Amino acid sequence: MEMMCHEEDSLYANVPDPSARSVESKIRSDEDRKVAAAESGIKRYRLAAVILGLLCMLQAALIIFLLISLLSERDDLKRNNLTQEGWEYFSGSFYYISSTRKTWQESRNYCLQKGADLVIINRKEEHDFTTKFRKLMWIGLTDSETEEKWKWVDGTPLTESYWDSGEPNGGKSENCVKIKKFDSENSWNDLSCSTPLNWICEMKDCP
Repeated sequence: MEMMCHEEDSLYANVPDPSARSVESKIRSDEDRKVAAAESGIKRYRLAAVILGLLCMLQAALIIFLLISLLSERDDLKRNNLTQEGWEYFSGSFYYISSTRKTWQESRNYCLQKGADLVIINRKEEHDFTTKFRKLMWIGLTDSETEEKWKWVDGTPLTESYWDSGEPNGGKSENCVKIKKFDSENSWNDLSCSTPLNWICEMKDCP
C-alpha cells in the first residue's frame, strides 16, 4: 500500500501545473504585445519623419518658386522702366544715348547717378552697336591717370581697340576717347576731356 502511494506521488509530480502554464503564457503574451507596440511605434516614427521631410522639401520648393517669380517680376519692371526712360537693350546690357552734350567727366557722372557708367567696348558686336546711332559720343576709355596707358572706367586695360587711322595722337592734351566715325570699323579718336559731346552709358542687365 505504501508503494502505491509513492507511485501516485511520482505520477502527479510529472503532470504540468495548469496555473504555471497560464502565468508563462501571460508573460509571453505581454512580451509579444510590447514588441509589437515598439515595432508599431518605430513604424509610426519613420512615417512621421518621411512626411516631415516631404513637407520640408515642398516648402523649400515653394520658397524657391516664389523667389524666382519675385526676381523675374522685378527684372521685368526694371526693363520696362529703363525702356520708358530711353534706354535700349542689347546683348546683356542697357544703353542710354544722350540727347545733350557734356564734358567727359560730366557725362560719366550722369551715368553713375543712374547706376551705370560710360560704355566699355570689348567686342566687335558692341562696337558696331554703338556706331549705329551716328553720334559723336564719349565712351568709357581714358589715359588720364598714366599717359598712353589706356584704361576703361572699370580699371581694366585696353586690349581690343578700334582707333581711327593715326589715332591716338593728342598726347597729354587729349586723354578721353570718343566715337568719331560711323561707317568704319576703326572709329575712335582721342580728344580733350573738356570738350562737350553726347555720351553713351552702359548698365549690365543683372540683379
